[in-house]
Amino acid sequence: MTSARIARVALAAALSACAVVGCSAPAPAPSARPSFPAPTTTAPPSASAAPTPTDITADLDALETEFDARVGVSALDTETGRSVEYRAEERFGYASTLKVFAAAELLREVPPEEREARVVWTQEEVDAAGYSPVTSEHLDGGLTVAELAEAAVRESDNTAMNLVLDRIGGPAGLDAGLAALGDETTDVVSNEPSLNEVDAGGTRDTTTPAAFTAALDALLQPRNLAPDDLATLLDWMSGNATGDALIRAGAPADWVVRDKSGGAGGIRNDIALVTPPGRAPIVVTVLTEKNDRAAEYDDELVARVAEVVIAALD
Repeated sequence: MTSARIARVALAAALSACAVVGCSAPAPAPSARPSFPAPTTTAPPSASAAPTPTDITADLDALETEFDARVGVSALDTETGRSVEYRAEERFGYASTLKVFAAAELLREVPPEEREARVVWTQEEVDAAGYSPVTSEHLDGGLTVAELAEAAVRESDNTAMNLVLDRIGGPAGLDAGLAALGDETTDVVSNEPSLNEVDAGGTRDTTTPAAFTAALDALLQPRNLAPDDLATLLDWMSGNATGDALIRAGAPADWVVRDKSGGAGGIRNDIALVTPPGRAPIVVTVLTEKNDRAAEYDDELVARVAEVVIAALD
């Protein structure tokens, strides 16, 4: 069995265990952190050995017409290496999907003991950030750094996101963290709520489906995120309060979906690890935007795109 196959099997086992018992485990002290082997690379399956990919272009073209929207998709089956793409290299505003990468960067950069530091903020900061369902209720006592990262992922709390960004060097620090994962495409410029204001034709606060899928896949590698920290991130993603109507709605009922949604105006996105029973996950990025920039986004579009993508890889 190759080392890459062993890693996939171990990841599948860990994800299955998380689905049953949850992934919130105490982080070990720095001296107890495991050492990781050097990264390994594996040649992709030969064209003759790989299954013929399913062409989803017609299905997604039809959904774009039905919803008067543009759709971008990148999905990677980490078990088989198969992938599905549609407008995967086109730019979309990422909106709050970025919060999962901010939380991951905090887990990468901030030692466990420092995550217990308590942070306080003001009503003015909450008012400026906008949607803040958790931090608006903790103005008096504040929250720990770890609790802020959890609120940013689970509840998409904007003030929490801004305070997490403060701990990792701001938008520029997160941009550098994504580059360390191999993502030179995503252009992180703003904090909340300005990151939702995307200029047509520009790169500011945008990404591509291919870039986000590759970055999320990179976080599964122990050289990029320690196993205990990955377990914490997966736990936060599995409790995403805003994702039930999105990729999760397009997946089979017995598949585990850990995701982070985002939406603003006509933008509606979701990125996820979608795990079938007993095997490694499929990394899925679905980014959408209405052609009418004044229109409101539609959750159903993301769910139906996810259904098409998952069926193509199942």
